Amino acid sequence: MANLRILHMLTPLKHMSPFDVNMALDAGFDVTIPYTSVTIEDVTGLVQDAIFSRGPEGVKRTGVFIGGKRAIEALDMMKRAKSAMVPPFEISVFADPAGSFTTAAAMVACAKEALRDTFSTELKGKCIAVFGGTGVVGFASAVIASLDGASATLIGYDGPDRVRKIAEEANARFSVNIAYADGGTEEQKNALVREAEVIFAAGPAGKRLLTLDQLKQAKHLHVVADVNAVPPSGVEGLGVNDDATPIPGTGAVGIGALAVGNVKYRTEAGLFRQMIESERPLYLDFRDAYALAQKLAC
Repeated sequence: MANLRILHMLTPLKHMSPFDVNMALDAGFDVTIPYTSVTIEDVTGLVQDAIFSRGPEGVKRTGVFIGGKRAIEALDMMKRAKSAMVPPFEISVFADPAGSFTTAAAMVACAKEALRDTFSTELKGKCIAVFGGTGVVGFASAVIASLDGASATLIGYDGPDRVRKIAEEANARFSVNIAYADGGTEEQKNALVREAEVIFAAGPAGKRLLTLDQLKQAKHLHVVADVNAVPPSGVEGLGVNDDATPIPGTGAVGIGALAVGNVKYRTEAGLFRQMIESERPLYLDFRDAYALAQKLAC
């Protein structure tokens, strides 16, 4: 049975995401094995057990997926997994904590495409307000957009300290210049919306972040993208299926959660297939997700 395509799925959480298990199997892995409550200290031993048991050819049909809910933790675990390899015993590793890397990549790619198609402009240089900025999708979308030349601001709701620490962590890790702001009051949100050219709504499911009246104040606004598929939408005036659809009373277009989700789904599936099909080991993170999402969003 050495021909089986086996994916070892690591998470520091109590449960591995059923979404990711389904995605991996549908993409072509024959077997997925979840490992839960995994610490970074556990990674080396688990990876080396996986690589030495199948021989140099069998490792080509073996992979590791890293989940969880924290971007930096997942990237640290992937780095530890990479350092555990002993060529030619080396396997592919894909990190996508809480689906955040593929979701964020899809959201930024969809916004970039809408800017080009609707406004004949680029993402580079745009002022992006990331509401729900203390979450993992907000974090990842700000990093992705910043690396692509945009000016992103992470916006939190519980004072400036927590969101400041997250922005500083991103800036130190990825050599970007992400700003931060507190959006705990309606007045603060109004001021942030008025300056935005692109808005990413990356808040929790079923939570309304912005109203249509707030969007109408934004005279420079081009694109609003929302990843919340559970009613009510994160942004009033956006439908879940909107795909660069004009937002009433504004000059902007909206991208709903299912439009983003369609690109996210194909991006995650595509990265799993890359693991399966590659003859050399791959180390896939949000940068690879964004590269693929841009092709799929076109």
